[in-house]
Amino acid sequence: MGKLAGKFAVVTGAGKGIGEAIVRRFMEDGAEKIAILEYDKALVEATVARLDPSGDRLLGIHCDVSNREQVQKSLETVMEKFGRIDILVNNAGITRDSMFHKMTDAAWDSVLDVNLGSMYNTCKFAVPLMRDQNYGKIVNISSTSAYGNIGQTNYAASKAAAIGFTKTLARECGAKGITANCIAPGCIMTDMFADVPENIQEKYKEAIPMRRFGDPDEIASVVSFLSCDDSSFLTGQVLIVSGGANT
Repeated sequence: MGKLAGKFAVVTGAGKGIGEAIVRRFMEDGAEKIAILEYDKALVEATVARLDPSGDRLLGIHCDVSNREQVQKSLETVMEKFGRIDILVNNAGITRDSMFHKMTDAAWDSVLDVNLGSMYNTCKFAVPLMRDQNYGKIVNISSTSAYGNIGQTNYAASKAAAIGFTKTLARECGAKGITANCIAPGCIMTDMFADVPENIQEKYKEAIPMRRFGDPDEIASVVSFLSCDDSSFLTGQVLIVSGGANT
């Protein structure tokens, strides 16, 4: 039996990249069932078909996690199917990069709505359930950009806010057996980062003591640790997973 045996999880933004890696790791670690909330309907359907052809363990739900009503309905469906939520991983995120003096209102609003608003929406539903069952693991994905990055005032603001949000949840929910922690990945080779021009990628790599980019599986392993009972006395923390950069 794996360290997540018997656990029921929800992962947002899990159609590819870090989110998909988290789902695969949860399956390897024995999670009973995992719900994937993903904006791209075709992507979530393809991911579920690829990772769980039998359909026994994964529940794919098309959901705009920035939309409170959609999240409410989606998590109600999860509860109908699973009966409980033990683990919530808020991984969904977007970028709309530009220098601040050129940033549009739409770029600001959309990034804050998805990256931060989604955490509020999912936790608003899940935290009361976890309090009732006296158990829960919340893992929010921030970023080393939370500490500042040129061209990312919107993204950095959303990821810095995620840290404060997480630390406050940890203080409020600890007495109810709920842990809340944050992971701040550095440069991880995902589709999002692959779009960065090669010359810029090389500059990023030079600033990483390990002189390489991270793999999504290396983030998933830390998420798994924070989602299992091995981390039962660890809460309110930000784990920077960056190969030594921004530490």
